Amino acid sequence: MDIEVGGSVYNFIEVVGTSTKGWEEAVGHAVETAAAELTNLRIAEVKEMDVLLGDGHIIEYRAKVRLSFKNEIEPETL
Repeated sequence: MDIEVGGSVYNFIEVVGTSTKGWEEAVGHAVETAAAELTNLRIAEVKEMDVLLGDGHIIEYRAKVRLSFKNEIEPETL
């Protein structure tokens, strides 16, 4: 039996990164943390940004990030 291999399949997850310095660092934390556990990350899309307030001041920046990563087919499973 011939199996044609082509196309790609991607998964999506959403993670929240935080920072006391800014949204850019919050996004970076989200991506770096996910990259430590996942391979083949492709796209990071910032979905939401907000801040945690305390006493009328910003305490923490938060960024919700949607990440896509490519599914890899193991050759021995074909």
